[in-house]
Amino acid sequence: MNKVAVVTGSGAGLGKGIALQLAKDGFKIVLQDINEDALKSTEEEFKNEGYEVVSVVGDVSKRDKHTEFVKTAVDSFGQLDVYVNNAGIDIVAPFIETTEEQMNKIFAINVNGVMFGTQAAAKQFMEQGSKGKILNACSIAGHESYEMLGAYSATKHAVKSLTHSASKEFAKENITVNAYCPGVAKTEMWDRIDAEMVKYNDDMEPGDAFAEFSGAISLGRYQEPQDVANLVSFLASDKADYITGQAIVTDGGLVYR
Repeated sequence: MNKVAVVTGSGAGLGKGIALQLAKDGFKIVLQDINEDALKSTEEEFKNEGYEVVSVVGDVSKRDKHTEFVKTAVDSFGQLDVYVNNAGIDIVAPFIETTEEQMNKIFAINVNGVMFGTQAAAKQFMEQGSKGKILNACSIAGHESYEMLGAYSATKHAVKSLTHSASKEFAKENITVNAYCPGVAKTEMWDRIDAEMVKYNDDMEPGDAFAEFSGAISLGRYQEPQDVANLVSFLASDKADYITGQAIVTDGGLVYR
């Protein structure tokens, strides 16, 4: 295979798992994260495993940075085939206490970042005259809105909408746009969500929120990064060429849509 993928937010967590699976699939990888230490550690780890990889630090909320990420892929490996808009943040707060600063920050990263990444990738695919695949990080919160996660849920509903719109506009260019929707994974993000929920509920102990959410999963276990990476691997492959505009849930049986 001679394909190239950019994965934003891939210094750790689900993004790292996605990038690792794509590397195993034969992709050359551009790792991206705002956390330089995590990014460099992951890059070194991948290189030690023999994968072709470069890394680039940047803020996904800035439109010109996505142009830089794409340029890194083209300069390093000659082309772009898959762009994974994985980077995102969470905010846990009661609806009435959510601040203007929090709203601006989470929408800048979770929504603007997806918009700008999709634009940059689509432009490159059209310049190449090739097909391309854009994959966006949605969530079960893009299908079901949750208390204490009002702002986060709103951003993920927006990601789903952007995915639908972009898929319609770019279909004639043979560019597919899909979203993957993880559930409850034991990641640093979920550790933060759990800790924040405890602050607002005197009856909860650390770990209770995670246990409550993960306890409702039909398959009886919380999600691992590999569960998400497996879906992204399929969507990034030629086998998914006839799939576009979808926001596919991978949650072990938690949200049924």
